[in-house]
Amino acid sequence: MKVVVSNAFQQSAPVPRFGALSIAVLIPCYNEATAIGTVVRDFRASLPEADIYVYDNNSTDNTAEIAAEAGAIVRREPRQGKGHVVRRMFADVEADIFLMVDGDDTYDASAAPQMVARMVNEGLDLVNGVRVARSETAYRPGHKLGNRVLSGLVRSIFGRGSSDMLSGYRVFSRRFVKTFPMMSRGFEIETELTVHSLELDMPTAEVPGYFKDRAEGSESKLNSIRDGVRILSTITKLLKQERPLPVFGALAGTLAVLSIALSLPIFAEYFATGLVPRLPTAVLSTSIMLLAFLMGAVGLILDTVTRGRQETKRMRYLSVPGVLSMVIKHGKEGTSAPGKG
Repeated sequence: MKVVVSNAFQQSAPVPRFGALSIAVLIPCYNEATAIGTVVRDFRASLPEADIYVYDNNSTDNTAEIAAEAGAIVRREPRQGKGHVVRRMFADVEADIFLMVDGDDTYDASAAPQMVARMVNEGLDLVNGVRVARSETAYRPGHKLGNRVLSGLVRSIFGRGSSDMLSGYRVFSRRFVKTFPMMSRGFEIETELTVHSLELDMPTAEVPGYFKDRAEGSESKLNSIRDGVRILSTITKLLKQERPLPVFGALAGTLAVLSIALSLPIFAEYFATGLVPRLPTAVLSTSIMLLAFLMGAVGLILDTVTRGRQETKRMRYLSVPGVLSMVIKHGKEGTSAPGKG
């Protein structure tokens, strides 16, 4: 997908009952003292009606103090890892719309109103902020290549997906957040968020936004190789979990072909001489074919279980009101959404 940067960053379309919806800005943080104050102030300016939460993940600097001074609601998550922080934020905070952004001041806060407006106007469940680098150094080549490869892999597996799957800038509906069965502990959480939306066939969109260099003195917590391996492992696990029939079907087919290849010389010799001198090979071929049938059966059983689980998740997802229904509700009641966290 080609992202075109234009004046579309500044959304001019009207947003129905925008002020009636409660908005929470969620900022997971670890040692971002250099940037967090600017991030909080910028999002306060872009979304003045929003509550801004900073979740500190065992920072050894004064990230929490600076965030509080800038006007954020500061909370702490002692379990190390972005996945743990996101799990805690999604569980603790109550709102109609959730905007999550990294605390490193690399994402464009001015794109936030457009992202929220896009969700409200179109009744979406996920709006992904696609990074458009402002400089050659903003987006490291290793990160860019890894993101492109992993995003393409997810699209090839699930049929569709995001052009920037690893973006840390997203807007979620309440029903996305409150039905997300999170399992990840680290940066692989971004992959799980994307797959969750694909699994339930949620309405989603992408909005381009400028991506800039980190502030001087700020360091990235992402390790290209280590976290790339973790993300790839997560994709593999999710593939097995969400698409068991193709996975086990491929294994069954491979084993069946291997079994037939081993058995062909045996059959040829049998028809020529009436003898089976290669008994160990015959036993091995038979065993591999039985294993192929077993893999196929496992795939069918797991596919049935997966479909039942997906139906349950879908029903749970539909039980939570969507954004448009909240707009209609607040329009009738004439009141703001209750229950800010």
